[in-house]
Parts: sequence; C-alpha cells; structure tokens
Amino acid sequence: MPRPNWFFAFPLDGSFVLELPEPPPALRRFHPEDVHMTLAFLGGCGQAAAERTLARLDEELASAPVGKLDVSLGEIVPMGAQRRYTALSALLVEGRAAATECLSELGGLLHETALGRRPSRPAKPHVTVARPRPRASDADRLAGLAWAHTLDVGAVRQTLGRIALYTWAEVRRERLFRIVAERTLHPPG
Repeated sequence: MPRPNWFFAFPLDGSFVLELPEPPPALRRFHPEDVHMTLAFLGGCGQAAAERTLARLDEELASAPVGKLDVSLGEIVPMGAQRRYTALSALLVEGRAAATECLSELGGLLHETALGRRPSRPAKPHVTVARPRPRASDADRLAGLAWAHTLDVGAVRQTLGRIALYTWAEVRRERLFRIVAERTLHPPG
C-alpha cells in the first residue's frame, strides 16, 4: 500500500449522502463519516510532519481563535480535470467567503508547516460526496457527471465547529479516512 495521505479538515454531518440517489457503479459515494471540507491537504508528508503541524494548529488556535463557520451546500461540480475528474464535490454557497479566507490563511499556514511551502492553487471550499473508482472509464465518468447534475443538496446547512487531522482508514472497503485528532472551535473573544 502506498504511503497514506494526511490532511486537516472540518468534519460535517454527512448523513445527507445516504439520501442521495444511488450513484453509478463506477462511483464511490462517501461514507457519512468521511464527509468533510478540507482545510489543508498535506499528502504523504508522514506522521511526524502531521503531528508537528497539529502542534502548530494548537498554537494558532490559542493565539488567534477560529470561529465556527455556518455553511450551506450548492452546485455539485467535478474537481480536477473535467474529463478525468478526481471527485464530485458540492461548492459552498453560504459561508463561502469566510471559508475561502480560512483555507487561504490557516490552511496555508498548516500546509507550509508540514511541507515548507504554501499551496500554489487558490482555495476553493468544497465538500466531496463521491469519487470515481480507480478504473473508471470515460463513459463511467460521463455517467457520474450526469448523476451529479441530478443532485440537489441546497437544503444542507451546517455549522462547522471542529477541525480534525485525518489519514487513511486502516481498512478502506467501507470508509476511506479516519480522524487521528480533533479540536473544537470556540467563538473568538
């Protein structure tokens, strides 16, 4: 198995994914407990770098507390290259500006702590609901896009009140990720 990825994210109540229509067979719908909004993707940085970055998060939250984010979900779009997308994700509607700022500032700091550089891409807050399976064909991906266009997650509104450090689940048949540590957010002041 390749080296596991690490990332920081805001966990969501993902029970809404169970109410979505069944996806095409070449798509893997996220398990409700895997649903999150990524704050900082660290990739295969290793456990030591992830733990060092968690300590940096603790320092940052102590000196500049991050408030809870109220968000709502909107359009589901492909992430990555249109034809070979890697995920189908809901963009934020409510809370997009605040989330973008948090991902840019705090997420950028965490990324830099682990990897020595800030992300090169601009922040794009999103919540992934499904991914194509590794051997998905172009036709499978088109079916996935057609499925995504039928979805309406506009009623999903949540308060993001935790930041968690994630890595891969030990057995990835049912769930893709596991939470290693999490921090509760409190209102600043």
